[in-house]
Amino acid sequence: MVNDREITLRKTVAADLEHFFIFQLDEEANYLAAFTAKDPTDKPAYLQKYTKFLSDPTINMCTIIVDNMIAGSIAKFEMEGDAEITYWIDKQFWGNGIATIALHDFLTIENARPIFGRVAFDNLGSQRVLEKCRFIRIGTDKGFANARQTEIEEFIYKLI
Repeated sequence: MVNDREITLRKTVAADLEHFFIFQLDEEANYLAAFTAKDPTDKPAYLQKYTKFLSDPTINMCTIIVDNMIAGSIAKFEMEGDAEITYWIDKQFWGNGIATIALHDFLTIENARPIFGRVAFDNLGSQRVLEKCRFIRIGTDKGFANARQTEIEEFIYKLI
């Protein structure tokens, strides 16, 4: 509960992907996420990719529900043998502590440790979410950000 709003997580189902696709079309959200799809408007590619993820045993994907509305997604996936966290909150829910509560709750059901989070250097909101959930910034990296069409710095966080 945050600000009298009920926040719950449930296993993601295929029907949720339609909502997630719409969320990631927002230009500001896409810019802040930075490391996104080459073409975020390609719905068939999006649905194909994420439908495949639903049956991948290395991915733990949950849907964030706020007051019975789909508000976002959160997932653990593996990259180069490391557990990584990712989340996306619909813009209408930004600034309400929902991402922090969702990540905190997700970490009680996802036991992979250490787990890493990566965030664009200028995505202050996401940096705060990770820090509030006891992730420690351990380094930086650079990568090509499709949403910005340039290479940018990203901060690497770790939770033990």
